Amino acid sequence: MPPTPRDADRPQELRFSRMERLLGGHPISTVSVDGTSARFVTDPALVRRILVTDARHYGKSELLQKARILSKSGLLAPDDARHRHYRRLAHPHLRTAAVTAHTPLMEDVARATAASWRPGQPVDIQAAMCRAAGRIALNALLGPTSGQTSALLTERLAALSWEMITKPLYGNAARARRPAHRLRQASTDFRTLLARCITDRLDPPGPTTHYLSALLADAGPAAGGALSGEQVCDEAVMMLTAATVTTASVMSWALYTLARHPLAEEKVLKDLAQPADTDTDTGIGTGARPGHGHGPPGYTLRFLMEVLRLHPPVWITSRRTLTPVTLGEHSLPAGTDVVFSSYLLHRHPAHYRDPHRFDPDRWLTTRPRPQDATYLPFGTGARGCVGETFAWQELHVLLGVLAQEWRLTLQPGTRPRAAAHTTLHPHRLLMIPQPR
Repeated sequence: MPPTPRDADRPQELRFSRMERLLGGHPISTVSVDGTSARFVTDPALVRRILVTDARHYGKSELLQKARILSKSGLLAPDDARHRHYRRLAHPHLRTAAVTAHTPLMEDVARATAASWRPGQPVDIQAAMCRAAGRIALNALLGPTSGQTSALLTERLAALSWEMITKPLYGNAARARRPAHRLRQASTDFRTLLARCITDRLDPPGPTTHYLSALLADAGPAAGGALSGEQVCDEAVMMLTAATVTTASVMSWALYTLARHPLAEEKVLKDLAQPADTDTDTGIGTGARPGHGHGPPGYTLRFLMEVLRLHPPVWITSRRTLTPVTLGEHSLPAGTDVVFSSYLLHRHPAHYRDPHRFDPDRWLTTRPRPQDATYLPFGTGARGCVGETFAWQELHVLLGVLAQEWRLTLQPGTRPRAAAHTTLHPHRLLMIPQPR
């Protein structure tokens, strides 16, 4: 039941299994995260103020970062000027033209993934998606590498990504030694090999067009200077793992959802069989995003939008006030941790009819705006995901190839639950492939 006015400000321990109760309460309530008091915001208008309107008054918070391996330079620098500099540096490598250039790579990786499966043999979907997404991210960031090195990098990145995906963000489980040790070891294994690859690219024989090359050649923003070799490696690890864990989680939910909704699967296959319209939102085309065209999105895009609504990979976020702020009816001092959840915002009954129902056709009439906090699968504002266009195209390509090659079914008697860790992912997703 919703909190009464008397206990509205009394901290309640943050638990994923109980979070939806917060939707029936106040727009801002007090929660406890590992003993630290924070304000939990469920009003999309107030979240938009945090991320867009008053973003300069909010900075990074470490409250929910215990499980993450983070670079504090480059794109994740707490200083806004440095963040903007490296965002501008990354943008040419992630805009629509670059996405178009990377599409053949995405298709090759998707076909190789499909070819590795065998009829009737169970597939660990999340492990497979970590390898596929990791291979795409490595080639997009680093450019071509030798076959042996590429395979080893892919396996180590997949192992690191899996440890990242399954590491809890808060609570006793986040502080457990064994998972933390596995995560550190996986990070060390990947970083060691990646550092060698970066060293090999310090003096390329000819011009290169990859983000890593831009980082290595960068003179840095006016204040703060260029990144050191160690920081470039940290930045590369951050970019690669972030791209891999989010795509792997979303694709796992997408393939699971196809198996659970045969009618949606039939419509996706029919839509994929038609030529993509690259000029409007009727198909993903070459890097299109929802809300950036003139017509209603095609069914495959609506399907992916609905998967991301119900299962956003970055399901919870925290910020910290840099100055005293007024948020709604609350005056918050500097240093206050503020928490909001895209998982809850996407299921808010005031904004989505029958919010728990999987319904891709709701996007025929509901059109998310770029800065609308009712739909935040990639964040919004100045620190929204710089790779959003790349991600939409990657999801479409992977889904298109895998769904047209294989029909995936769940093992009898299984129904994976949602695991709210570093990303929101399906727990123990084994599926049986059969050729179309």
